[in-house]
Amino acid sequence: MGEDTGRQLGPGSIESLREEFRGHLTLFYSRLKLAAPYDSVEKALGTLTKTLTSLPPEELHRVASDRSQRWTLFRAAFVDSGLNLKHRGIIAGLAQSGTPLDLPEDFEHLLSLYRRPS
Repeated sequence: MGEDTGRQLGPGSIESLREEFRGHLTLFYSRLKLAAPYDSVEKALGTLTKTLTSLPPEELHRVASDRSQRWTLFRAAFVDSGLNLKHRGIIAGLAQSGTPLDLPEDFEHLLSLYRRPS
């Protein structure tokens, strides 16, 4: 579970992971009907790129082929860039309301940042 195959290694996989993350951010903000904070999105992409380029090839391969590991890095880039602070009140209200948000299950990695610990 969570395994993807067919991803290439090296700069191509870094670019595909960046594009995957960008797509997730676009979906996240569009489904929440919010404007994505452009500068912070670009900062998050830069943070992710820096992290990915620092990984040894074997680790990059693991990340590229394991959805759970990718989301761990996506969440870290989301937080490190400050995206979790943008629209915080609005997103926290939505995340804590119990109303379905029309986001895939993987987005719980981000939404959990806006919920009070139980």
